[in-house]
Amino acid sequence: MRYGVHQKRDTRERVLCEAARAFRAHGPQGVSVQDVMRRAGLTHGGFYAYFASKDELLCNAIERMFDEALQRWELATVKCPPAHGLLNYFNFYLSHLHVEQPQSGCPIAALASDQPRLAPKARQAFAAGTERLQQAIASHLEQMGYAQPAQLAVSVLNELVGAIVLARCAPDRERAGQTLEASRHQLTARLGLAAPA
Repeated sequence: MRYGVHQKRDTRERVLCEAARAFRAHGPQGVSVQDVMRRAGLTHGGFYAYFASKDELLCNAIERMFDEALQRWELATVKCPPAHGLLNYFNFYLSHLHVEQPQSGCPIAALASDQPRLAPKARQAFAAGTERLQQAIASHLEQMGYAQPAQLAVSVLNELVGAIVLARCAPDRERAGQTLEASRHQLTARLGLAAPA
């Protein structure tokens, strides 16, 4: 019996992982339950053993995406002075790798345009995740001595997300890179993280 419980938990986690990747890559409307289950190596009929509906799956997947986003934040900032940690995070966030791999990137940049069409619980999960990331940035800004760190964190996250969205819209890699570099330059100069080039 214990093995069965663990197996069900592990299978549910695999479905969530695949759902999080697929929703970021294709949007919630572009992915069916059948798609997610196939990606997880399972049959469509087994879905309801793990989730009551696609909306429940989406809410849980959004929470998972933000958990992953905060893990990425921790990876960039752990054991660093606050300014160095922010610079590390900006270098990850404003990168070609992030632009070209939406399936594993920031859920805000991947899903923001879908929010008005989602169910209220999914929108609440998205808003809560966004707040968590803003608070992480604000904590570093506060340690750096900035006044009103919460408001500044909102502005910083807005620029990061906007840069990725616009870079993904660019017609070629060179122009995407120009968008990323412009935001990186402005953010680092504005926050005193590095001397402007």
